[in-house]
Amino acid sequence: MNTLFNLVVVVQVISALAIIGLVLMQHGKGADMGAAFGSGASGSLFGATGSSNFLSKSTALAAAIFFGATLGLAVLSNGRTASTGSSVLQNVTVPVKGSAAIPAATAPAAPAANAEVPPASNEGVPPATAPAPAAPK
Repeated sequence: MNTLFNLVVVVQVISALAIIGLVLMQHGKGADMGAAFGSGASGSLFGATGSSNFLSKSTALAAAIFFGATLGLAVLSNGRTASTGSSVLQNVTVPVKGSAAIPAATAPAAPAANAEVPPASNEGVPPATAPAPAAPK
């Protein structure tokens, strides 16, 4: 299956490069010098419609191959075929409450509004000392 995946990737890259090359080689509809000055107007919205040439047909074929390779990569990378009917959500595992993924909810209770808060004790805290005076120069 790894070999098939690599083969489909190669086909996709080659078809993408072919699309790029074929589009760059095609002659644009407004690329004539007269089109810049207003001549050569056409009756349709996107220019004169005519029969497609070899480059446009080759571009359409390369695009169809590219889309087919992309669909094939999607099927191969998911590890299943479309006919099995399995879902990606069937592979999801739900963590158990209280595990490391979802800690148990043990939030401390908030003190009551009228409850008295005891003062903090200073046990284990060293006494504050004044800094030593600077030596005279």
